[in-house]
Amino acid sequence: MSWQSFIQNQIAQRKQASIWRQRQCIDSANGRSLFLAGKEFLNFSSNDYLGLSHHPQVIAAWQRGADEYGVGSGGSGHITGFTKAHDKLEQALADWLGYPKALLFISGFAANHAVITALMTANDRILADKLSHASIMEASIHSGAQLRRFQHNNPLSLNKLIQKPVVGKTLVITEGVFSMDGDSAPLQQLQEIARNQQAWLMVDDAHGVGVTGEQGRGSCFASGIKPEILVVTFGKAFGLSGAAVLCDEPTADFFVQSARHLIYSTSMPPAQAVALLAAVEQIKQADELRADLNQNIEYFRKNAEFSGMRLANSKTAIQPLIVGENQASQQLANFLRRKNIWVQAIRPPTVPPGSARLRITLSAAHQRQDIDQLLEALHDFIAQS
Repeated sequence: MSWQSFIQNQIAQRKQASIWRQRQCIDSANGRSLFLAGKEFLNFSSNDYLGLSHHPQVIAAWQRGADEYGVGSGGSGHITGFTKAHDKLEQALADWLGYPKALLFISGFAANHAVITALMTANDRILADKLSHASIMEASIHSGAQLRRFQHNNPLSLNKLIQKPVVGKTLVITEGVFSMDGDSAPLQQLQEIARNQQAWLMVDDAHGVGVTGEQGRGSCFASGIKPEILVVTFGKAFGLSGAAVLCDEPTADFFVQSARHLIYSTSMPPAQAVALLAAVEQIKQADELRADLNQNIEYFRKNAEFSGMRLANSKTAIQPLIVGENQASQQLANFLRRKNIWVQAIRPPTVPPGSARLRITLSAAHQRQDIDQLLEALHDFIAQS
């Protein structure tokens, strides 16, 4: 088969299966609204849960950082890309989240990939929740370790797998809040099982940190546990981008020597680190915003009853509405778009076949009438179907 035939066949297969993805070049967006071609849409697809992406103090901090450091880091953190701004942010994250050390990465994908591939060898074993993020799955495969997936949020399934012998180390991996289902992991039980077998627990809390726990410290703090590896990302409640890995000092020293994304990637701009430090301070003080978000979640769920569609069992900002068929989910998303409501259809392979959905995300910035408008539009779609 020629290269041209291969590409054309792949494109045709995706279009035929209604899983064709397209990027949309928008004008701008925030936690509540999205602007495209001069029109304003209610935005129910943003991960900006607290609205910090447009917080004036966070923006001002980035501007101050750019004035002091410029707009780029100029290199890897191992060369010239580690500044006082990065160091202050790492120390603040470690203090806030209760770990000896924090290490900054350019993305959550990079952090998960760096940690897993650095820690694991061919003699080792990874036991990951079946619905773990693509970055976790890809890194686990690339690591060369034995990969086994336990049933989603099922401690009994994990316990059965972890009893089987292995030559090397065992790493248990889960998410605090799952990005496509919005449900939370039974972290206390998972940690107990891991520790009983001298395994380490790694938790990716991208969608939990900032919005759960005291001062927004996240899912692990709220569950009363401290995993050996905690990954937090800055593209959700922080309103920015990037990630950090929290761990003890020897493990951090090991990552500095071995994590390829730290060694070979240009570090985040120091101005961004200054803005992230301001975001941390805002998150600590955001009890009112977290209360607003929780009220929005409760109100939506109380009024969301839709014939022929199922709302997932989630108490978080992620509220998946399971439609089932790929084409039907896209039709619903397009219908809402015509009503000036922006919600993305999520289809396989991101989610399992037959579970295409609208991934509705709520923000503290949403107002009651915004949610009413969404609910009314969903009922209108059902009435015409």
